[in-house]
This record gives sequence, C-alpha cells and structure tokens, in this order.
Amino acid sequence: MKPRSEMSMELYEMMLDRGYPEEFCDLISKNLNTDFTAGRMMGYLSHYQELPLEEIVDEMLSILADRNRIMQKKQLESNNAEWNRFLEEGFGLDEDDE
Repeated sequence: MKPRSEMSMELYEMMLDRGYPEEFCDLISKNLNTDFTAGRMMGYLSHYQELPLEEIVDEMLSILADRNRIMQKKQLESNNAEWNRFLEEGFGLDEDDE
C-alpha cells in the first residue's frame, strides 16, 4: 500500500476524535490513502454524528469500488485513444519503403 496522504491523516484524526477504535481508524485511513478517497469519506462522515463501524466499512468499500471504476474508465479511454491513433496512422511505414 502506498503511504497515507495528508487528507488520509486528517481522516484518521477525525475518526479518533469521534471515538472510533485506533486500530479501526488506522485500517480505514490506510485503505483510503489518497486525498480523493479520504475526502469522500470525510464528506460522508460529516453528515452524521455517530455511525456503526459496519456502515463506515460499507462506505469505504463503495468509495474504493468507485475509484476502481474511474481508474478502469481512464485506462479504457487511453487504450481507445491509442487504437484510434493506430487506425489513423497505421504502423507508420512509408509506402515508398516497401
């Protein structure tokens, strides 16, 4: 896993301040280790005073699934752009060289 971002550390502190167990806060913030994912969880938690651990885990899994879909979409877009470039330019061989 990559190191935690600044927002991920803020999420960790926020959850500790709300009274969640330290080990739980550590696991959540290690999995939501980017500003994007940690920010989404912080936004979710800001709407509630207290949530059961299960609901936080469920939201974490939803956030990670969304992130994976976004990453897959970006990869597919990149593949499509490369394919379109190939269709337009071919292998790049000049017809005179044949």
